[in-house]
Amino acid sequence: MHLNHDAAAPAAEPIAFDDFLRVDIRIGTIVAAEPFPEARKPAFKLKIDFGPAIGVKKSSAQIVARYGLEDLPGRQVAAVVNFPPRQIGKFMSEVLTLGFADAAGEVILFAPDRAVPNGSRLF
Repeated sequence: MHLNHDAAAPAAEPIAFDDFLRVDIRIGTIVAAEPFPEARKPAFKLKIDFGPAIGVKKSSAQIVARYGLEDLPGRQVAAVVNFPPRQIGKFMSEVLTLGFADAAGEVILFAPDRAVPNGSRLF
């Protein structure tokens, strides 16, 4: 499936509300960020704390164009926590960190505008 990141793309086909509820999107705080030089596309390895119910999960994120490693720890991000883990090279990505493409097509992380408890679910 190809996702269209273009802001001018039409809305996707309608889905039932129950389908939306099946996607578990939570807030977590990045606790560690490392380079990922083996990735085919430039990326960082993230460790994200989703609170006691979910714990710390790993994610690969293609955000190197807009973020420095030193800027990431302590930052809250949104991620899908109920996709199956995905092997990316030698790294197992456990959650999908969410973002939007800016005007240049680079990923901007999606986060709340105020701090919320880790593990909070999007509704």
